[in-house]
Amino acid sequence: MAGALSGLTTRGRCLLAAGFTAGVCAWVLDERDLLRVAVFVVAMPLLAAWLAQRARVGLRAARSVDPARVPVGAVAEVRVELRSAGRLPTGGLLLEDAVPYALGSRPRFVVERLPRDHRTSLRYQLKPVMRGVQQVGPLLARVTDPFGLAEFDQEMAGRTRLVVVPRVVRLSGLPGGSGMGSGDDGSIRLRTGQGEDDAVVRPYRHGDDLRKVHWRSTARRDELMVRVEERPWRGGTTVLLDHRLAAHRGSGPSASLEWAVSFAASVCLHLNRFGHQVKLVGDDGRVLAGVTGDAGHGDDVVLDSLAALQPSHRLELAAGLDAGAGQEVVALLGACSPEAAESLARHRRRGTRSLAVVLDVAAWAGARENAAVSAAGPAGAAAASAEDTARVLSASGWGVVVATPATPMDQVWQELCHSAGNRGRAEVG
Repeated sequence: MAGALSGLTTRGRCLLAAGFTAGVCAWVLDERDLLRVAVFVVAMPLLAAWLAQRARVGLRAARSVDPARVPVGAVAEVRVELRSAGRLPTGGLLLEDAVPYALGSRPRFVVERLPRDHRTSLRYQLKPVMRGVQQVGPLLARVTDPFGLAEFDQEMAGRTRLVVVPRVVRLSGLPGGSGMGSGDDGSIRLRTGQGEDDAVVRPYRHGDDLRKVHWRSTARRDELMVRVEERPWRGGTTVLLDHRLAAHRGSGPSASLEWAVSFAASVCLHLNRFGHQVKLVGDDGRVLAGVTGDAGHGDDVVLDSLAALQPSHRLELAAGLDAGAGQEVVALLGACSPEAAESLARHRRRGTRSLAVVLDVAAWAGARENAAVSAAGPAGAAAASAEDTARVLSASGWGVVVATPATPMDQVWQELCHSAGNRGRAEVG
């Protein structure tokens, strides 16, 4: 009874107090009719509280999210199955599911009546705007009586995991020259006697140019094969993602870090589609995802690792290390000092392909944030210049592209592929 009384609303408490007051007055004045009214007024909130509490105990709920992994901007459907397993029907039920701000507003439902042993299904959609591993729930149920005299809150359905992966942009083409993945130019490999066959073929895919069909391999394998201009992948490629908090500007979905994460996911999945082995590393050299030969499995590993990636608090890139460990590198750099760029280039072996996308992070920042960076002193000003970083890397033989938020990712990739053959600087945006 004490638990039931704790659920009385202000209306119920006032009615209960009025009933007791009327009862005292009826006893003093010896008015039996007033006493009957007092008993009825006191019994009403008590009965309402008891019924609402019993109905709460019999509630059961289960939640499912489809799909459990969704890209930024896509739609996921949440389904809540509600069931009344108690002996009494449930009425006046208000439901609210706890949803993080990155997934949208909290959905609310009103169920006027839920009969005993009856099921009802509730659905709503989520459209996430930020990547991350989100938790949906718990489901908060508020049970009330028809007169609003009592209400009880109950948490149900627990928490459901939803992985929001970065948005992936479909890219086209591969860096020019001898092709990626070998660690050295094709001319160097041929002179050293590695003996790669010039004709590299793969199974036909929808959209391939029929002029590239390799008829000899098609006849031998009894399967339509096409010629690939790029050399086969041997040493693999390392995608270096600079996710330092100090190296990026902006906030929310429009931050430069989110652009870099989305571009890194697009590059990894694009190279995966060509059968290339890709390794994703962070700014400290730690491996975030190592892709296996199974392209589908590799895509999931890359996307899940980027979904859970948090900004690091390092002030500079890892010094004294070859970012690619001998492999070819595609670096996605935020704001870094010329000294850090020199250190990055110094430990790369000459003749090994090195590509970089340098983000002009000042274009992602507002006027107030740019003023704060300038007020940080010489260190902040040095780390804010994309021109100096691009100039240092270009002088060391890197293919470099300077990107801005207005530049489409596919255009950035096309310019990066073009710079691979020129080994120089390309600027887009």
